[in-house]
Amino acid sequence: MPKDNSIKSVLIIGSGPIIIGQACEFDYSGSQSARSLKEEGIEVILINSNPATIMTDPSMADHIYLKPLTTKSIIEILKAHPNIDAVLPTMGGQTALNLCLEAEEKGIWADFNVRLIGVDVNAINVTEDREQFKQLLEKIGIPAAPAKTANSFLKGKEIAQEFGFPLVIRPSFTLGGTGAAFVHKKEDFDELLTRGLEASPIHEVLIDKALFGWKEYELELLRDKNDNVVIICSIENMDPMGIHTGDSITVAPAMTLSDTTFQKMRDMAILMMRSIGNFAGGCNVQFAVSPDEKEDIVAIEINPRVSRSSALASKATGYPIAKIAAKLALGYHLDELQNQITKSTSALFEPTLDYVIVKIPRWNFDKFEGADRTLGLQMKSVGEVMGIGRSFQEALHKATQSLEIKRNGLGADGKGYTNYEQIIEKLTHASWDRVFVIYDAIQMGIPLSRIHEITQIDMWFLKQYEELYLLEKEISTSTIDTLPKDLLLEAKQKGFADRQIAHMLGCKESDVYNKRDELGVKRVYKLVDTCAAEFTAKTPYYYSTFEAEIEKADGTKYVHNESIVTDKKKVIVLGSGPNRIGQGIEFDYSCVHGVLAAAECGYETIMINCNPETVSTDFDTADKLYFEPVFWEHIYDIIRHEKPEGVIVQLGGQTALKLAEKLDRYGIKIIGTSFDALDLAEDRGRFSDLLTDLGIPFPKFGIAESADEASKLAETLDFPLLVRPSYVLGGQGMKIVINKQELEEHVIDLLKSIPGNKLLLDHYLDGAIEAEADAICDGEDVYIIGIMEHIEPCGVHSGDSNATLPPFNLGEFVMQQIKDHTKKIALALKTVGLINIQFAIKDDTVYIIEANPRASRTVPFIAKAYGEPYVNFATKVMLGEKKIKDFTFNPQLKGFAIKQPVFSFNKFPKVNKKLGPEMKSTGESILFIDDLKDDQFYELYSRRKMYLSK
Repeated sequence: MPKDNSIKSVLIIGSGPIIIGQACEFDYSGSQSARSLKEEGIEVILINSNPATIMTDPSMADHIYLKPLTTKSIIEILKAHPNIDAVLPTMGGQTALNLCLEAEEKGIWADFNVRLIGVDVNAINVTEDREQFKQLLEKIGIPAAPAKTANSFLKGKEIAQEFGFPLVIRPSFTLGGTGAAFVHKKEDFDELLTRGLEASPIHEVLIDKALFGWKEYELELLRDKNDNVVIICSIENMDPMGIHTGDSITVAPAMTLSDTTFQKMRDMAILMMRSIGNFAGGCNVQFAVSPDEKEDIVAIEINPRVSRSSALASKATGYPIAKIAAKLALGYHLDELQNQITKSTSALFEPTLDYVIVKIPRWNFDKFEGADRTLGLQMKSVGEVMGIGRSFQEALHKATQSLEIKRNGLGADGKGYTNYEQIIEKLTHASWDRVFVIYDAIQMGIPLSRIHEITQIDMWFLKQYEELYLLEKEISTSTIDTLPKDLLLEAKQKGFADRQIAHMLGCKESDVYNKRDELGVKRVYKLVDTCAAEFTAKTPYYYSTFEAEIEKADGTKYVHNESIVTDKKKVIVLGSGPNRIGQGIEFDYSCVHGVLAAAECGYETIMINCNPETVSTDFDTADKLYFEPVFWEHIYDIIRHEKPEGVIVQLGGQTALKLAEKLDRYGIKIIGTSFDALDLAEDRGRFSDLLTDLGIPFPKFGIAESADEASKLAETLDFPLLVRPSYVLGGQGMKIVINKQELEEHVIDLLKSIPGNKLLLDHYLDGAIEAEADAICDGEDVYIIGIMEHIEPCGVHSGDSNATLPPFNLGEFVMQQIKDHTKKIALALKTVGLINIQFAIKDDTVYIIEANPRASRTVPFIAKAYGEPYVNFATKVMLGEKKIKDFTFNPQLKGFAIKQPVFSFNKFPKVNKKLGPEMKSTGESILFIDDLKDDQFYELYSRRKMYLSK
């Protein structure tokens, strides 16, 4: 049965602001599904309150509503579009499903004659309601952990008495493990049970026996109306049961599963999917497997929607799950659709991987002072990275190099732990850096059997680690001159970075690079093609690896490189790496628009990024995608291979910006603002000299490199002081100090975590108003795209402030100063492209806090509020294709738009919620108001100082 032609108009529900547990993977699936439906000639209406995403870009749908995700908004949209036939709720995570259920219960879909596609209500209910799910598993004969449901405190106590400890508490209808917990001892039970019941919207929890030490697996499935089911990907968690999959290191395909057990698991997953209702779309099923020879399988849960792991599975296999799931929701059968990568085979197939994928989560515990850093059932990570390699070891190394936490991979960087007690403690209580600690433990001589006993991580993974350590030991006995080629090749095939090998040999990174060049140990690029090269792929999606040379019959040697370089003019866009607090999806938005604008100017576009959740790493966003770490060695090799006209660094946040110096040093052209200008803006001394020359005021400041220097400076600057390290994003390490003791403590603390950093001390303008401006400059003219006033006072990081566009309380005199300062600074920095400037306003004088000649967090917000494609314009300016005067600017905004930060403090119950100069929000939403009498504005304004702290 082909497409249901009665569906002409579809409403897609998005996932709202980014929070821990629900991140930009739903922007990816929402964007994919919107494009997929539009290809079918269907009108797409979209609701999502997140301004930072590609999903809410005007080009994505016919009508976009940046409104709160409530049934009130749904009713408004259905009244405005009586022609909507169906709603697709499976692309917006738990938020979309819960909103869809609420609308169903209130009879809204029935009132407007709208039907659900992609899932049915029974499927949501049976999978989300823990009790119903347990009964279903019993009915179809699939084993589950012994469990009972409690919807009251008393019932929970009875169950605990019956089962004994340890136990697991899982609230119904939640995402990212919200409220879930392990209970090891009786004393903790009451508090954790209460928290679980409160976290569930229906105040219900499932209490089950803890399967400690069991192995955890996931399968990603797709099913059509004809009951064809395909398994897209098997994923194995390196961490055993007990750590939320979002916080686990995961590997695809599964590594330690016997074929017999895998077949059993497949059959169970298919049976489960078929038994939860007659719907067409994507599904994620999780299992636990006993770690003994019996390999008993227990089903944990099933999610009838696309999920975090389906974004990962899509990137891991090249099979675009959300895109196909959207077409299945319209009634298509899998055998009627095309494999999107080969364009010549059917979508009714199961991808084959001839490589290994490793996903590692990215945490931000440093932002939550006093947070419990151990990992458990409640997800705490804010992003993730993915590494692709020919072996588990290579993929693991590439993933660790992608994390951007000042590590070069596993071991061999002098940063490992060397204290026995500390290592044992971190292995016992799963820590965020356990991936590195395992290596440290092996290096210390702790036997694998002991590591296995503590962590329950499968011995196969531990042996892979041990092999890496033994190779490091062997290489360390050589020097750069005596290192044999086969050993160098083996180290590269196992993913060791040149920096790590240099550390082992006691030489410079460039020496290792030159040695590789000389010996012909060079990266080759392979295609991700969904079918292990059985059919030709049409989509250029690559990863790098190292191969031994093959000798032909005539004696010539070669390595097989699948990335063919064209003779077109090319541009490389550096992505923003993993999501984290301070650098989120807004930079991915900028990168995607940069790629699209460069393509419009006739360039072949090349994207380098390692974040599996984003639209920038979709295989058809750029002409070529290199799924590689945004890490110097990988980037330099791609540049040497592709020979682009230049590299765009100002769209990928601090990740890309940090590489500007290296690019400049190696003579690689930076497109747009030069490295010197970027550096001038970051170097406080040079920047202040520039402001003095321009006659622009700035707070008194000084630079210190020790606690002693800081103390002397404080005498001339006056407290309160704002102390911060240079070259950081998201206010990392910033603090307001009010006396010498606080100053000394903070400076010592900072220099310990960022050795050798120059610290900036500014006199803090107490009680000032903060504002910021974004502008585009072509070196001659400046166009200010937006000026925002913060509702919170100066001292709260701009990312944590409610920002109002246009300003609501700045007089003509102040506005003129902001405009003049912005234009002067943009031109003086010789900006070509975007610039963001932050101001403090006190006694009608506008002071400069900082200037960033790059895309900022607020650019997508302004673009959505005014309905103008500013990143597109800025990219064309950077490429020299257009000047400011070539554009017709026509911003449209009735009333005000407010950028509202969203926090994930509920994941860290004991953390202080106070706000200061260090950013803590995980996402944002946009609120449109007609005037300042609006109740929501009044409430925000009245609470503006509530959380302000040092």
